[in-house]
Amino acid sequence: MPDSHDPPEKALASLDQRLGAAEAAQARKVSGDTHAAMAQGYRFVGEVVGGVLGGVGLGWLVDHFAGTTPWGVVGGLLIGAGLSISVAVSTAAKASKITLDRQAPAPSVPDDEDED
Repeated sequence: MPDSHDPPEKALASLDQRLGAAEAAQARKVSGDTHAAMAQGYRFVGEVVGGVLGGVGLGWLVDHFAGTTPWGVVGGLLIGAGLSISVAVSTAAKASKITLDRQAPAPSVPDDEDED
């Protein structure tokens, strides 16, 4: 912190230096948040696509060995889609809870004791 007796140019230089450091720290934080959000999005897409493709694959195997063409694929598609949606909703709920836990608590508002 500059002294009150420092010339204005020195005080401005000190302020500019501290502002640059704060901006760099903020940029690092935003970059980390962006990467975490992208990773969460890719995980979500992987769960949905993997569930559907896994269900179709298992349905195809049932069709191939049991000779129930096309019902195994149709059933596998429906089951895989349902399970992948269920897992995606569960993952989104967990991510939302983690995000809310990381945030600072909301400021409390005093109650109005004076009821008219």
